[in-house]
Amino acid sequence: MIKNILPLTAVALLLAGCVSAPEARAPARQTAPIERKAASFPPRPTPAPIAGLEGVLGKDANAIKRLFGEPRLDVVEVYGRKLQFVGKPCILDAFLYPERKGGREVVTYVDARRSDGTAVDRVACIDALQRR
Repeated sequence: MIKNILPLTAVALLLAGCVSAPEARAPARQTAPIERKAASFPPRPTPAPIAGLEGVLGKDANAIKRLFGEPRLDVVEVYGRKLQFVGKPCILDAFLYPERKGGREVVTYVDARRSDGTAVDRVACIDALQRR
């Protein structure tokens, strides 16, 4: 029996010599938690002063409806609103955005075109739609 134990003991000692001590590791660095914020409110487009547009730019939806009547489209978007007014001479899109977070929506930009998509002078379109 000793004959069988001696080789097993030798093998066990040899295998024990193959095992190394665990490596000393530096402690893992703690990273600062990622701060997640809600999507920021986009800055309100600042209209460039254009002669003839002052009667529309900066006005709220009610004031624009008094000028042109009920819009054909009233589209509420994520951060703003689009009102579309249609007349025989042109189509006018008025884009309204809040003055500040939680503030009233006012017209910051207008776009004008014909029904075929051809660009039209915005001031001429505003004048034509007001005269109808």
